[in-house]
Amino acid sequence: MPLRSQSGTTTMEESVESATKSPMPRTPPRGREKTGKAADDGPINRAAGWLARQAYFAQHRSVAATTLPARVLWQTAMTPNGERPGPEVIAEVAKRFEKLLERDVANVDAGHYPQEVLFGFPLGRYLRKWPVALAEFPRIWWRSRREAHDELPAEVRRDAYPSYYLRTFHWQTDGWFSDRSADLYDAEVEFLFGGTADIMRRMSIPPLAESLRGRSRPRILDVGCGTGRFLKQLAAAFPDARLYGVDLSPYYLRRAHAVVGDDAAELSLLAENAESLPFPDGYFDAVSCVFLFHELPKRARRKVMSEMARVVRPGGTVVVCDSTQMADSAELRVVLESFPRTYHEPYYKSYLRDDLAGIARESGLTVEGAETHFVSRVVAARRPRSQTKSQSPRIVSVK
Repeated sequence: MPLRSQSGTTTMEESVESATKSPMPRTPPRGREKTGKAADDGPINRAAGWLARQAYFAQHRSVAATTLPARVLWQTAMTPNGERPGPEVIAEVAKRFEKLLERDVANVDAGHYPQEVLFGFPLGRYLRKWPVALAEFPRIWWRSRREAHDELPAEVRRDAYPSYYLRTFHWQTDGWFSDRSADLYDAEVEFLFGGTADIMRRMSIPPLAESLRGRSRPRILDVGCGTGRFLKQLAAAFPDARLYGVDLSPYYLRRAHAVVGDDAAELSLLAENAESLPFPDGYFDAVSCVFLFHELPKRARRKVMSEMARVVRPGGTVVVCDSTQMADSAELRVVLESFPRTYHEPYYKSYLRDDLAGIARESGLTVEGAETHFVSRVVAARRPRSQTKSQSPRIVSVK
């Protein structure tokens, strides 16, 4: 989810007042350490834990299976002449899906986040949204046929946003510029990914947990926080953390405030431009960014990464989770190349070949790991401890 706000325009605080920046003190959940580690269940609860995990696997396999026919139908309707994945690609996707579920459970076993996170999928809410979402599909289809990528609400102040943001990404009604769009977004994304979007998001948590171990009340910034689904998971993994979210859309930030609610010990949401973050150098212990970079032009990707590198402390961690890329998932070429045509992702094609780890290195970060999870890629990097404020990256020149 992109995030921007230009200087001199309305900020989040002004547009939605106190509902968007509100520290919310709370007591960390019982049985959870402040380091973000899960509590030891003990032998008495092992049987119950095993049953719970079987329920987890059953739920997600069921969601994936029941939504598959509709997803295939939707793909065919949107790109009737597009290349279809063959049996080998379908088998690869299925294998990656199972590995993702197994890794999710393994992350709980490793103490990276509590078991309750496995059951944070709000299936009931998404099902209630489906009648509205289904009614939206004909409008999306017609908009795609007309290529009406700039069909935005009349009241949008176009001079207040970067031009690349002023699009109906995914062909969704109103783009990022309405409460209705924000309210439907998560249900539509989970449909698109067969119920795996939240799981892929939280693959970013393990490197954060390793980096923040032993650090009390860490400051964590989520760049492009959108509706707050990842912030909610961060609140569960790090119950005493001071969480910050930055996004451009006041509508999506308003939704984020509702999604996170009282789960966070402290929460601040700001409408700001990720290309020029309003924080001092080294202010955060860790910075995350989930599913934003593929929606940015090449130059903007580097400016955002440089800003993330600047605002994290020396020795702090930057974690980026986004779509998998051609270099690590060439076997999914048919799926990856069809995605931007189906869902109006104008910068996705260049993103596929713009190595995330390479962008991090260009921004002065030391890459410590890069992993593929289902159809996502997670890159973890660290700001060198020897880097001073005067050496902090600001803007990377891109021709």
